[in-house]
Amino acid sequence: GITKLKQLKPRKFYWKSNADKTLVDGFIAHEVSDIVPEAISGTKDATETYKDENGDDQTRILPQGIDQSKLVPLLTSALQEAITEIESLKARVTTLEG
Repeated sequence: GITKLKQLKPRKFYWKSNADKTLVDGFIAHEVSDIVPEAISGTKDATETYKDENGDDQTRILPQGIDQSKLVPLLTSALQEAITEIESLKARVTTLEG
């Protein structure tokens, strides 16, 4: 868990669609996709072509999504590993001080 967790890069960003909105903490989907692929939906840089009201072809972005709840098992695993290591180090310190 810790190895994967260390690969994640939390970001601060504003949504392009509402730049005046509050700064958001989160992750960028394509950066998470290799680490926790089950948390990601969609394909990086995907687009689709559609006809507008005039019948002209237009292209729009199909953004990737991230289900941040899928990161909880990874976070739990990393925390458990860290707790185990802390407990082990405490036991060693106690032994050395005794």
